[in-house]
Order: sequence, then structure tokens, then C-alpha cells
Amino acid sequence: MAVLSVDLATLRWSDLGIVVLDRAHSDPSPNPMEPGAGVTLKPRLAAKSVPDPVSGPITCEIICWNDPGPVIADGLAGRLNHLCGVRGIRVLMLDGPQAWKSRFNGLEHARVSEKQLNTTVKTGLPGSIKPRTRQPYAEFCLEVYKALGRRGWQRLETREQPGSAQERVLLESNPRAAWKSLGIKPLPAKRKTHISDLAEAFGSLRALLPFTVNRPPNHNQLQAIVGGLPGLALEERNIDAARIVGAPPRREEGLWREGFIVLPVLPVKPLGMRWLN
Repeated sequence: MAVLSVDLATLRWSDLGIVVLDRAHSDPSPNPMEPGAGVTLKPRLAAKSVPDPVSGPITCEIICWNDPGPVIADGLAGRLNHLCGVRGIRVLMLDGPQAWKSRFNGLEHARVSEKQLNTTVKTGLPGSIKPRTRQPYAEFCLEVYKALGRRGWQRLETREQPGSAQERVLLESNPRAAWKSLGIKPLPAKRKTHISDLAEAFGSLRALLPFTVNRPPNHNQLQAIVGGLPGLALEERNIDAARIVGAPPRREEGLWREGFIVLPVLPVKPLGMRWLN
């Protein structure tokens, strides 16, 4: 039932936020890690056959890649695909745009999902990104989706049926919108984020949802955690636990257009992942 959530970056491998989200019953002896703790705690997990998986806590395993050199889209796609294969992961979440705007969506310069969420980055017709300063990043994200598609991953195509048990599904996240969807102040841009901002966001998220981490998350890793929450719900076939925004992906003039963004929503109660739209 695990999900891989990635906060993408282009300059350094160490800038990537890579988190495996899973759900399992933990032994009562370990305690969840608090921000700034000096030791690494990882709960001992019971067998995967525990019934009613949506009732257990969420475990977030933060993975760090510190390779030298810039991140290459095809190389990153290969490593993510391999990691998912080794872990048996069928849902992969990425935080960047997956496609261009459709020529026929009625919007001047945005996909339907981007308009509905007022995202910071907006993808227009092929080759057009706003703001222009984000064009290299957006085009890198598009290349990662394309490279994963060559490896058999499929974009989420419908709100009602997130994918069969045999499919490997790509989901687009948006951490900024995810924080807002949960009623939590979004993290500032990485260069403007202080340790106090991380601690506040971490604590607010923990107050809503029980989860553990194997190390204190940095900015990108915490973004990957909040962005990955709805993917876990969809993997558990709990479609009421996620909000799916936008228009279905489709091929148009030989290129992918539109595509959904998935968001978490507020839980009914402090424990579990039973959320309301």
C-alpha cells in the first residue's frame, strides 16, 4: 500500500524531497519523532496483513540521494522507477506540471487544474510557462513525466477509478495547495523558510494526522509528505479521502495536455485518513 512522493528539484540530487508513505500498526514502544530530535526513531512494523489498513498510523520514510552533479530527468525517472519496483509501489506522486494546456480548455494561459487552484506555475500552450523564470523547472518536470511514461507509468485518467491493482499510476501533487486544503499555512519558498516555519508546519500537520518520520524533514521532504497524503488514500481505494482537481489528461497534437492535481482534505476526526471533501 506504499506510495512514493517526490518534491522535484533540478540543481542537486540532495535537493530532491523523496518520501515513501505507508500505513501500518506500530509497536507501542517507539515514539514518533519530534522536530529537532537528536536520534533517529523508526517504528517496528507489524505484518502487512493487519486488517483495516486505513485505521493505522502513517509512516514516512525519508530517502536521501546525495549524488554529485545536476539532476537529469531520464536518470531520475529510472531511479524512481527502480525504487518503486523494489518496494512494490504502484502510486508515484510528483509535484510539478505533467502536461501543457489544452488549446480548447477556454483559458488563456493555464491548465484547468492550475486555474482552479491558482498555482504559482502555469503551463500554457507548448513552450509557454508563466512566470518565465520557472520555465526550466516546468520543462524538467514534463520530461520526468515523459520518461516515466516510457517505463510504463500511466497518468490518472478519472476521478472515479484511480487505477487497477495492476497499473502503475502517476499523480500530480501541489504542496502549496495541499497545505491550504488542510487549513494549514503553506510553507514559504525554500530560501525564505526558517527552522521555526518547518517546526510550525510539522506540528500543525501532526495535529491533524498521526504520522512518524525516520528523520526530521527538511523543506523539500516536508513538502513531499503533505503532497503525498492523497496518493496514499487513493492507493487504499479511499477516493473520498482526496480531492481531485482539473481535467483528465489527453493527447492533443501529439503532446500530453491537462491532467489532474490531487489534494488531501480535512479529516473527520484527528485519527486515521477518513476525510471529507
